[in-house]
Amino acid sequence: MKEQVEMKELKEGRYVIIDDEACVIKSIAKSKPGKHGAAKARVDAIGLFDNSKRSIVGSVATKVYVPIVERKTAQVLTITGDVVQLMDLAEFNTFEIPLPDEYKERVKEGEEVSYLTALGKIKLDLRN
Repeated sequence: MKEQVEMKELKEGRYVIIDDEACVIKSIAKSKPGKHGAAKARVDAIGLFDNSKRSIVGSVATKVYVPIVERKTAQVLTITGDVVQLMDLAEFNTFEIPLPDEYKERVKEGEEVSYLTALGKIKLDLRN
């Protein structure tokens, strides 16, 4: 799910879709309008699911898409190697996602974890 906004409405720390990937905005640089043109904006962002750096440049009036990112809670059912099986605590559906190496010691069976979902992709979110 996504919605459309103008580039001038974007803010650092929010999300934007670049190359069909949900990204977190790291910086926004805006220039003043010139003699024959409109003000421009450059948005630098990092992919939410693949951590690759992306940027877009356009007029501040250019429409861009913003993903609807949801943070949900799930219970860890099983951990098998690099895959963790989760059950959503609101909808009670189960799914499997890859378990990153940096989270292997922090994720335990039976515990509750938070995860992010956007554009049909899912990622564990263990910030604390």
